[in-house]
Amino acid sequence: MTELANFIRFNEDGTLSGNIASIAYDIDISGEAFTSTNEKAPAFRIFAKSPRGRRVELGGVWKKQNQTGGDYYSLSISTGHGRLNANLGRYPGQDDEDLMAVIPWD
Repeated sequence: MTELANFIRFNEDGTLSGNIASIAYDIDISGEAFTSTNEKAPAFRIFAKSPRGRRVELGGVWKKQNQTGGDYYSLSISTGHGRLNANLGRYPGQDDEDLMAVIPWD
């Protein structure tokens, strides 16, 4: 079975885990819920490990509403090779509703 790439999983404990990959990078990520009084703040902060094993913040996941009032999530991170902006949507071929595909829109 092939390992999944470019996904975010919403875990039951309120955290995130996942992977962001391209030809230039392959980053395992984690995320924690973030609470703020600023309505423009992310819903989750995204972290990864540096090559030396240090925890570094890469960006965030924002919870937004579409034109019909439905919720969706967007992602914005700095990969070290540039900025990645993406929406999260259902991962193709998977029945797990907690597993979201990273859909770049840059």
